[in-house]
Amino acid sequence: MTEHKRRYSPPPWAFQFHGHVCPFMPLGYRMGVLALEKLGVSHEKDHTLHVVCELGEGHPQTCLMDGIQIATGATFGKTLMEKTYWGKLAATFWYPHKTPVRYSLKPEFLKEMGQFEFFTYRKKGIEPSGIPEAVTQEVIEWGVSLPDDKIYTAAERPDFHYQPPKGSFASAICTGCGELVFERYVRMKDGKPYCIPCSGYKG
Repeated sequence: MTEHKRRYSPPPWAFQFHGHVCPFMPLGYRMGVLALEKLGVSHEKDHTLHVVCELGEGHPQTCLMDGIQIATGATFGKTLMEKTYWGKLAATFWYPHKTPVRYSLKPEFLKEMGQFEFFTYRKKGIEPSGIPEAVTQEVIEWGVSLPDDKIYTAAERPDFHYQPPKGSFASAICTGCGELVFERYVRMKDGKPYCIPCSGYKG
């Protein structure tokens, strides 16, 4: 394996975590690797790095996000990743005292990528796990072989601001359902604490 391929290929367990083998998870992984290098930071262990993904719903390229999580450690579970629902294949990476950087997939790269047989299967509604392995590997290997600037546009975003929410262990018991609800999400009704669903409020 060449150094280039080793650097940009997700570890085998990443595909198991993702659930299937596809070309977009590796592209997200590579995006995450590049962003960490650009910011000069390492894989996130705790709760510092934050990623704002511009993807939405109903388009299969959202697999990018699992690759980004795997590469960076900025996971949904640690509330370090969020979506704008703009339907764009891009993400901004934020770290305190660093200039945020945005990576996006180039349209010309995506157009060329779309010519591969893998997408003929996908447009027929066939899920990635049902596509022949050789067909999937062909497009993955092609993507890995390309230089960074053929795939991504990178731009610093000094205008991008993010304020991490202050962490708190404070909580209350909902008067309605009796379940624990964290303080930030408690809604008061008739002087008593409620969770959002029980309160009748929308948010």
